[in-house]
Amino acid sequence: MSPRDAWLFCESLADTPLLPDAYRRQPASVLWALEYGRALGLDVVTTITTIHVIKGKPTQSADLMLSRARSAGHRVRITPSSTSCLVSIWRNDDPEFENRIEWTLDDAVTAGLCEIRDGRPHSRSSKGEPQSWEKYPRAMLRSRAIAECVRGACPEVLHGAIYTPEELGARVDSEGLPMEAEVQQLRVVRQGESDPWATPAATVQAAVADIPVESLTPGGRDYLHEAMKASDAATVRLIWKDAQAEGARPEYLAQIAEVGKAKAAAPAPAPAEEVVEAEIVDDPIAAAEQQLRATAAKAGLDNLDEEFQRSYGIAIADAGLQQLTEMTQLLGGVAA
Repeated sequence: MSPRDAWLFCESLADTPLLPDAYRRQPASVLWALEYGRALGLDVVTTITTIHVIKGKPTQSADLMLSRARSAGHRVRITPSSTSCLVSIWRNDDPEFENRIEWTLDDAVTAGLCEIRDGRPHSRSSKGEPQSWEKYPRAMLRSRAIAECVRGACPEVLHGAIYTPEELGARVDSEGLPMEAEVQQLRVVRQGESDPWATPAATVQAAVADIPVESLTPGGRDYLHEAMKASDAATVRLIWKDAQAEGARPEYLAQIAEVGKAKAAAPAPAPAEEVVEAEIVDDPIAAAEQQLRATAAKAGLDNLDEEFQRSYGIAIADAGLQQLTEMTQLLGGVAA
């Protein structure tokens, strides 16, 4: 694919509701997955379903870590039981040395992952629902043991994604993959009830100023953070609707609406100027920015500033040489 075709592909893929939350309506993240997967030798669909971004860090499932270790020629042996899991790895360049990691329920208790009640693991959510360490202790022990052993014995096969989602705090299923929020009934707006989106900004701000965001996020998905990273008010409205469908509290919806109104009131960005040949400058950062803009223009990326802000959390004017170069390589390397 040409850079432009790759970007259009990522934009189209980002619109599907089948994607994990971290990639939905985030074409820059999908493009990142495309490049990251290529480094791992994975296709983009496999990457998106097995590589998950948790708290800004790429993670991968324990099974993918295991597969990568064996694909690299290392020998792996797993010895599970109901209360422990032993993983041994013999590197292909050091076959005489055994790297051993054993995870037990006592280790899980020490890590604060569960408790032992009546001889069985006990782990409940804030709503009192049984969590994975209570329902699938054998699978959870296996996942932890594999991840720790692969990190210690052959970290080079992980390509920077050194943690599993659960190790970074995500709620996971029996396979160690992040769980989507449970779908709840749509909130019914009764006649006469105000629409937070139409509420004056000052009123909304006063209504939610003292409410902790963490207590309002349904199902663990941070809709408010997504809204703040969105490029325009229309995207924020879609996020607001998703949050409403998940049963978010009115106060939380009002916070998202506040972000949407702020973006709607912001002046439209100036039309992009025609790209010209980059001037020779002494400042390497300025030169890197010129190169990035030229590469983005060739790739057909018209909203570079918004996508850069969304990907790195800072404006291009505030970026460093490494970030500018990384984004340039990302946009230009897809066609290779």
